Amino acid sequence: MFGCLIVKLMVVSGQLFVVFFNKNIILMAKSSFEKLEVYQLSEKLADQTWNIVIKWGYFAKSTVGNQLVRAADSIGANIAEGTGRGTYKDNKRFVRIARASLYETKHWLKRASKRNLLTEEQIHQLSPIINELAPIAF
Repeated sequence: MFGCLIVKLMVVSGQLFVVFFNKNIILMAKSSFEKLEVYQLSEKLADQTWNIVIKWGYFAKSTVGNQLVRAADSIGANIAEGTGRGTYKDNKRFVRIARASLYETKHWLKRASKRNLLTEEQIHQLSPIINELAPIAF
């Protein structure tokens, strides 16, 4: 059906698509990891964490903030990478790494809270996402 098929990854409006095309037809499909509820929650957690940390002062941002953002971003990144590996064994390994990143994120959120870097409102904003994410993912 497709003859000479070319496959590309493309970002459209912040969404990653797999694009299949030849001289006659173009098909775009959302990559499979983006459909996962656990991935969508990890994105939400990472984005909300970023929006909080970006407002901190230099010292807080460069110590706790840097570690927190990296850990939160790593959850979704590992889910995506595991999905792309193509084998159950590899996917399972990356899901475990994503779980570890979630635990690390929780650690840095506790540190940020103890150091008065988070408001009560921010804690209440992030807690439900983490609570929802934990049992789904792992």
